[in-house]
Amino acid sequence: MKNKDQFCIIMAGGMGSRFWPITRNSRPKQFLDILGTGRSFLQETYRRFEQIIYTSNIYIVTSQEYISLVKEQIPNIKEQNIIAEPHRRNTAPCIAYATYKILMQNRNACAVVAPADHLILDEQRFLGIIQTALDYSGAHNELLTVGVKPTRPETAYGYIQVNLKEKTPIEGHITYGVKTFTEKPDEALAKVFMESGEFYWNCGIYVWNLQTIAAEMEKFIPEVAHSFKDGTHLFGTINEAHFVKEVYEAINGVSINFGVMEKTTKSRLFEAEFGWSDLGTWHSLYSQSSKDANGNLIHADKSLLEEVGGCVVSTGTPGKLIAINGLKDYMVVDTKDVLMICPRNASAIKNMMTDLAVNELADYQ
Repeated sequence: MKNKDQFCIIMAGGMGSRFWPITRNSRPKQFLDILGTGRSFLQETYRRFEQIIYTSNIYIVTSQEYISLVKEQIPNIKEQNIIAEPHRRNTAPCIAYATYKILMQNRNACAVVAPADHLILDEQRFLGIIQTALDYSGAHNELLTVGVKPTRPETAYGYIQVNLKEKTPIEGHITYGVKTFTEKPDEALAKVFMESGEFYWNCGIYVWNLQTIAAEMEKFIPEVAHSFKDGTHLFGTINEAHFVKEVYEAINGVSINFGVMEKTTKSRLFEAEFGWSDLGTWHSLYSQSSKDANGNLIHADKSLLEEVGGCVVSTGTPGKLIAINGLKDYMVVDTKDVLMICPRNASAIKNMMTDLAVNELADYQ
């Protein structure tokens, strides 16, 4: 049964440039149907959470420039449930803004905070885990972060080291005390993490009592927390947008992990397994998607592939024939205005994005 004190904060302000050229600054990946499900990542995320959260309690935090996209894709969302950031300042300001806005209407609120663009394969198991965590957070002053046991030495994810001796069950689920948060490691360190048995992938999904996270933000990042708290009397008025613009221009960007979670003593990892992936790159999409007998990921109505293996082949043009001969471990991505052909690795895309700017082709970003 849904609970009026339980909220959801969906973070949907990122640019997602690593899926270029399908994604652009004007239409990042959270607004695209990259998986071919008929719904964008944002629509899937919203649909998922509205099964356990009242829609009136679901907030979407996004960039000012994406407000129209949010309204287009989630037409039933109320205007006041879209929280617009005038500038990108990482996750701590995003969470702080939403936290104080919700606390203005409900001092007993607890919330799940989640990115808009993750893959969840076992949806019902995921929702059961989040519901358990929300129910627990309503009565406890702990900051739960969802972690997944690594299955490979992944260098694209952050990691959380736990204290295996601080093991506590919550309604049949396991939680651990947290030792450290580590950002994306190199492959050698990722192997060490995986072999140690103490490290989990950081899903970037949090569940907590809003008064508790507010208190910890005020303690560890007071310049961010008080910037929003001191102006809460302006929320919901015609002066809110101007106030928030001034705040975002004044504060520095900081992640919630670096700003709070690495410092607080209230953090616990909630162990979970629900078929999770942060589809942040072409590489991660390739690894999680179905492929043909030669290991090719094909998003095309018609294709003729000879001596082709380990490739990503994608076109956004219905009915267009893609014919390729003699290509291994490459990406061929065709859009309305860009044809990209490059090796299938993260560094190739990263270098290409840099070259676009250097060669004054930033309009294609």
